Amino acid sequence: MNELIGRQEEIKKLKSCYDSKRSEFIIISGRRRIGKTFLINSVYKNSFDFYYTGGHNLTNKEQLMMFSKTLKKFSKSALEVNLQNWFDAFSQLENYIESLSENRKKIIFLDEMPWIDTHNSKFIKAFEYFWNSWATQRDDIMLIASGSATSWINDKLIENQGGLHNRITCQIFLEPFTLKETEDFFEKNNFNWDRYTIVQAYMILGGVPFYLQLLNNNLSLSQNIDELCFSKKGMLKIEFDELFNTPFSNAEKYITIVKALSDKKAGLTRQEIIKKTNIQGNTLTKMLSNLEKSDFIIGYTRFNKKTNDTIYRLSDFYTLFFFRFIENNDFKDKKFWSNNLNTPSINSWQGFSFQLICLTHLEQIKKALGISGINTKATVWRNNELQIDLIIDRADRIINLCEIKFSIEKYSITKEYSEALRERMSTFREAVGTKKNLVNTFITTYGVLQNKHSSICQKEIIMDNLFD
Repeated sequence: MNELIGRQEEIKKLKSCYDSKRSEFIIISGRRRIGKTFLINSVYKNSFDFYYTGGHNLTNKEQLMMFSKTLKKFSKSALEVNLQNWFDAFSQLENYIESLSENRKKIIFLDEMPWIDTHNSKFIKAFEYFWNSWATQRDDIMLIASGSATSWINDKLIENQGGLHNRITCQIFLEPFTLKETEDFFEKNNFNWDRYTIVQAYMILGGVPFYLQLLNNNLSLSQNIDELCFSKKGMLKIEFDELFNTPFSNAEKYITIVKALSDKKAGLTRQEIIKKTNIQGNTLTKMLSNLEKSDFIIGYTRFNKKTNDTIYRLSDFYTLFFFRFIENNDFKDKKFWSNNLNTPSINSWQGFSFQLICLTHLEQIKKALGISGINTKATVWRNNELQIDLIIDRADRIINLCEIKFSIEKYSITKEYSEALRERMSTFREAVGTKKNLVNTFITTYGVLQNKHSSICQKEIIMDNLFD
């Protein structure tokens, strides 16, 4: 399971940087397990001139020692230099790179960079000096910095107001696989699963490559989930402990926020988050921003409302699954998932997760609607009693009011549901004061069953469209 899936735009950027006529400073970021290191290793294979990975929870002294050992390995030196500090370390790296006479780009890869920057290490100061005083004076350096701590990457590198300000030449943020890329993964790894099963897998694992690689193609999806999530030593049973502790300091506060969001299907406003978590002010602002940048949550403004009225929803599928089924499970039933399929709690969770799939596949939905080239804004709306989970507000004066339904067969609209939708449309129009044309749009697995109430569905998108 080591073939690179997708990532074509990212590969194109990396190759363009290698072929450029200047030194390049490239940032690769994204959530834990998303495949940052795998991408770089796949593109450059064994052509690194220097490749150092920061050690988790190592002291500064230990980091320097391991950096020295790595330098000895790549330079094929008989001696290991005793590095006193990071200025010394980068000076030695300069000496080694200058000894390479080939007329080509020299590739330096610093992986898990946030782990290198220990307290009072002055790593960033030394790195700034290394880049500004040496690398930028050449045209043959390709420096790649990567790490799962998106907040550190953003604060210390991307938004650096010191020596690294505006020095980054290329930024790559790795997102989870789409449904289509996930399908490609399963096909190339001999999984004979239909799209309904793939959607169910996506509801649990999202498009996170590492999680997908844990699946066994000799087992059914439910057997895989039992093994990974509900067995004594299941890999995804223990994954959560590292998921937030690795990229974030004060991880317990981040967990408090995402747990609060997992309890509320409709999402929470900032004020509701404050009420539930007691986290507020600039601290909350920063944490919400970091969670969004790490693909753990999505923020949507309410229809016709200001930015500060944003509704936040948990968007990481594994995190939602963990809170819903793993966190409080006593693990006495090793076949919990297989034994509880089609229960009300799982059916409810599937409905919510399918909504999230749609929210993360808006481009596919727009394409299915034939509006890829039209400017749109995705929003939500709710009042005291009613809610619309996805509204596509279009520049062509049409608003799609989306109903998202996950079912094992065609969805049947009842008389009561049809009347409720008509009333909701009327309430929405009156509440927001819009004169745009409102279109009830159904997004379902297999479509809407044609009956005498199905005319309320004016536009229809099915599961297959999400794989486009």
